[in-house]
Amino acid sequence: MKKTSLASALTVAALASCAFAGTATAAPVFGAQNFSGGNWGGYVSFGDFTTATASWTEPMVTCESSNDLFAPWVGIDGDGSSTVEQTGVATDCSSGSATYQAWYEMYPAAPVYYDNPVSAGDKITATVTRTGSSSYRLVVSDTTKGWSQTVTKSLSAKHSSAEAVIESPNGSYPTINGGVHFTGVKFDNTALAATSPSAVDADDHGTYTWSPSAIAADGNDFTMSRH
Repeated sequence: MKKTSLASALTVAALASCAFAGTATAAPVFGAQNFSGGNWGGYVSFGDFTTATASWTEPMVTCESSNDLFAPWVGIDGDGSSTVEQTGVATDCSSGSATYQAWYEMYPAAPVYYDNPVSAGDKITATVTRTGSSSYRLVVSDTTKGWSQTVTKSLSAKHSSAEAVIESPNGSYPTINGGVHFTGVKFDNTALAATSPSAVDADDHGTYTWSPSAIAADGNDFTMSRH
């Protein structure tokens, strides 16, 4: 997984305040582990997976600073490779209050944001599917608001992993009320627990750690909580 310095991560955060809104933007860049503590938290399974899917209820957050930025997402690749095919919902605090926006990203290309409305409490489902050797279909849906976005893109990727995680590109998380509860997590239509997943902690600049709970008895669900 590509890593850059903490200084680079903070540069990304600075760009986020002026580039978040709109259907396409050059920043913030999700997808890379940006400093040594790690800014992904959730479950990662290693292998040549062709699809990853998960649902969650978009959490209400308390912005602690204008730098706070995070996203729950699902994707293929990224751990053990320098490419990620991913989609989810980003929460940005650069305006002083939380702004929610769905997006997809074919990292290392810039993310693309959708204009569809998203609010705390909305039920989100995201799926990434490899449809050919270098073709991917990315779908994100807000079943509460009743919209769905689908895009098909190409990328020469490593096919190294699949994941359901939360990420802050700059390691600055808001307070996430109740944490993030992932449900229906499946890789290649197989329950998460049956794909030999590895638990990953996210570091919040050394102040807090976001850790995944044990996977629920159904094999598909877990919660990210701050400690």
